Amino acid sequence: MRTRLAIFALMLATAATVAQLPAQQPAKQAKQPKATKTYTSAADITAMMAKAKNERKADQANLIQGILNLAPYSANLEYRGAVGPAAVHEKEAEMFYVIDGGGTLVTGGKLVGETRNGDNLSGTTIDGGTDQNVGKGDFFIVPQNTPHWFSKINGTLVLMSIHLPRS
Repeated sequence: MRTRLAIFALMLATAATVAQLPAQQPAKQAKQPKATKTYTSAADITAMMAKAKNERKADQANLIQGILNLAPYSANLEYRGAVGPAAVHEKEAEMFYVIDGGGTLVTGGKLVGETRNGDNLSGTTIDGGTDQNVGKGDFFIVPQNTPHWFSKINGTLVLMSIHLPRS
């Protein structure tokens, strides 16, 4: 009987102590990784292109939608209707496939008006670099830390961009 009373008293004391502790703040939610997506049909791509054409605003150079995601890799549909900023990705290479349209890609050189956005640098243009006309069916890669810019868009340029993280 003494043992039961001692256990009961201990339980009451523990409950009273816990009740007086300040409430814990909820833990900050960590940034959730993108959901895995390993298949997108040709019909889905066609629908994404139509959606981008309808939703891209006149002052918006590029509308981006996710095609596939298997961390740490991802593929996006980029619908470009105007010239946008130049870029450098410090922690990833980018591989592109031109789905439709065309334009001029500039790689190399130096960013002008450089600003930082996380692991990426943006600029208004590129000084120097090599011009390459790109069109439907072309496939190319931009290595990590390489300035790149679509300096001319012929109507629209629809790309699949595949992000290849590097350490």
